[in-house]
Amino acid sequence: MSHYQDDDAEYMDEYDMEDIDDEMDEEFPSRYGSGSDSDVDENDYSNNKISDTSAAQARRGKDIQGIPWGRLSITREKYRQTRLEQYKNYENIPHSGERLGKDCKFTKKGASFYEFRLNSRSVKSTILHFQLRNLVWATSKHDVYLMSHFSAIHWSSLKNKKHEILNVSGHVAPSEKHPGSLMEGFTQTQVSTLAVKDKLLVAGGFQGELICKRLDRPGISFCSRTTYDDNAITNALDIYVTPSGAVHFTASNNDCGVRDFDMEKYQLTKHFHFLWPVNHTSLSPDGKLLIIVGDNPDVMLVDSDTGKTVMPLHGHLDYSFASAWHPDGVTFATGNQDKTCRIWDVRNLSKSVAVLKGNLGAIRSIRYTSDGRYMAMAEPADFVHVPDTESLFIGVWDRTYGSLLEYSRRRNYSYLDSLIMGHAVELDIGLSSIIITEVNGRVCTEG
Repeated sequence: MSHYQDDDAEYMDEYDMEDIDDEMDEEFPSRYGSGSDSDVDENDYSNNKISDTSAAQARRGKDIQGIPWGRLSITREKYRQTRLEQYKNYENIPHSGERLGKDCKFTKKGASFYEFRLNSRSVKSTILHFQLRNLVWATSKHDVYLMSHFSAIHWSSLKNKKHEILNVSGHVAPSEKHPGSLMEGFTQTQVSTLAVKDKLLVAGGFQGELICKRLDRPGISFCSRTTYDDNAITNALDIYVTPSGAVHFTASNNDCGVRDFDMEKYQLTKHFHFLWPVNHTSLSPDGKLLIIVGDNPDVMLVDSDTGKTVMPLHGHLDYSFASAWHPDGVTFATGNQDKTCRIWDVRNLSKSVAVLKGNLGAIRSIRYTSDGRYMAMAEPADFVHVPDTESLFIGVWDRTYGSLLEYSRRRNYSYLDSLIMGHAVELDIGLSSIIITEVNGRVCTEG
């Protein structure tokens, strides 16, 4: 992962509504009155006529994000087209996104998988690094956790309420004593990545910080610093349960390390070192293999016990930031800054079995649904969750229209919604492109 520099700032604001900001200022003259450069106080919404949008209002013609297109000089369609034409994809290897095409699978557009439910303006997700998007997680059909500046927030879409789970703006330290825990804690942690699963929340920081909190008890359970290396940022976290039932998590780090922590014993159990920064890892369903992707075009498939390479996989043309296993444990996917997602089969690793191309930018995150029927791939704007095909949550990071969008799985029998509770898996995605692939059939794209 690239070191964050000032000249990278343009990629943080790729989707800010800058083309219409002057007109927005005229519409809402006090929207920046609080002096914040990235947020709007939620109490200002009623005063500025910016409010939540319900499904009923959307059906009557209201824009789901509350943008008053009718009073602006540009339409939504024209604005999107301009953004698609002018978007600048970030590449570590020049022209990596321009050298593919004939190998990419054709995608059929037009399918409708989800229907809009609610846009909540009081729930604002934020990001700190333009290449990292793992900061919004759903744990059920109705429960979402996200970072909003220095706060980890829980949002209940069932109750339409939010509450703060963790605040790292000041000093945080463990309230429990465990061997190896950094009892002095941390001050003003900049959170680069987040994971929430099985009542465990883990936040990773720019200086290698790891903060672990149990959601069913007060206080912080465990703190650790993965490294004191200058290149210490925690790029991704993955919580999983071992065959014995113990909760573990893996941390992918810019110091070229992958670390495994046992959250039953609160101990570091494994530490693998690679030749380049590791941006993401995924453990196979049987727990035997790890996908390793990072600042190298090659994907590494390694033994999860020893860290030894099973096979390097060739095909991508730039650095990778995403990986995911199909629930069957036979196929898996990787996402790259060359604008593609590649599908691999462990039975034949000589080349990828399919190449899926994004609409405009890098593939920053990938997830399969738990039944393995669908796969979603994410481009570098905002965030999306696809929980067992039941709910879709999109965290919008925009200084004017930051919010949390909620969608429901489209069904023929809507009364079943009250009976179905999905286990959520997390994924990041851009509002400009939601790509959901039917694994055993056609490939469909929803924009």
